[in-house]
Amino acid sequence: MAPPPNPNLPLQERLLALAKTLQFGWFVGHLTLILTTGRYFLSWIRMNYYTRMAQLSYRTAFIAAAVTYGIVVYKTMRARAKTGARAAPTPMALLADENIQYLAMALVWLFSPQYPLALIPYTIYSVFHVATYTRANLIPVLLAPKPAPEAADGASPSRQAANSPLANQIGAFVKEYYDASMAIVSYLEIALWGRILLSAILFQRRSWILIVLYTAFLRARYSQSTHVQTAFRQLGARVDSLVSAQGTPPAARQVWGAVKEAGKQFHDATDVSKYISGPVKKTS
Repeated sequence: MAPPPNPNLPLQERLLALAKTLQFGWFVGHLTLILTTGRYFLSWIRMNYYTRMAQLSYRTAFIAAAVTYGIVVYKTMRARAKTGARAAPTPMALLADENIQYLAMALVWLFSPQYPLALIPYTIYSVFHVATYTRANLIPVLLAPKPAPEAADGASPSRQAANSPLANQIGAFVKEYYDASMAIVSYLEIALWGRILLSAILFQRRSWILIVLYTAFLRARYSQSTHVQTAFRQLGARVDSLVSAQGTPPAARQVWGAVKEAGKQFHDATDVSKYISGPVKKTS
């Protein structure tokens, strides 16, 4: 974490010191992702998603995503090196790192045909990252706390934290909407798998390679995210309710039963915990 800003420095110097940090590059990447995604969906709404500007916005958004997650991965590796860890992480342990997973998928999306739905989970994450960084780093630099008056006994003055209503509102926003937003991300990631599956059924370009890669990604997300697990359970319960209703053809029940059995077998066969000691928690 960056040290608190020196209130005795001019605002320009405080901002310059902040801009020199790697974390600021991470913040700029997330902000760029939000802006370019907004620009892309503006073209998408107008049905102009293959114009030069729309394609530039789409690709730039995933470049920004790759940069931000790449920064987190780099910082994680550098921190591990500084601690003097002798044992290098195994390939399976690296693949279990959610930041590496999102970095890899950002690169996959960058070089794949356009899937607008793929942008939304990254953008939701970026909204919270930008909000958190603004509250914890940017606002304290803009409103640097002033030193408290010197104590009567000559003790060194302590810094008083800047009380910013905006920072308080941002904190309240993150606290109130984070869990609900992560649930939305989980449903979007599942819906995206369905969208890719449809493309594979229709033999669209690169869709079969993409369905394999994204299935591996979603399987890893399921093993690490309680939100994804909850989303799958709720969707499964919803379909169970639909197929158990009167009037549902027996063939539909059989198909759904076969799908659930295949999903269970796939889950058991791809249990990552058999190969690594445990998942690496996401820090981005």
